[in-house]
Amino acid sequence: MIDYQRLRDGLVVTAFWKAKPQETEAAAGILREFMPKAQNDPGVQAFLIHQSKDEPSEFLFYEVFEDEDAFDAHQKSPHFKEMIAGEALPKLANASAPSMW
Repeated sequence: MIDYQRLRDGLVVTAFWKAKPQETEAAAGILREFMPKAQNDPGVQAFLIHQSKDEPSEFLFYEVFEDEDAFDAHQKSPHFKEMIAGEALPKLANASAPSMW
């Protein structure tokens, strides 16, 4: 059962990405491989990436961390540096800065 109170008390981070049209499948593949790794990072309470059904090149990130330290550690993880910073970001046409709630 999901502990909704725990999720409400965590640091919620959202972001929106738009892949370059010719890079949509490659970006989606990287994100599919990345998501389970991120879900196992310490301090991660929820980590979901959704691909738009209407605009497949668009992705929504919904992440919940215990606190800002957990978020910072996630962004410093080897899989984040390699897969997101190294592989995925160059395939994007646009990416919003993460919003924290």
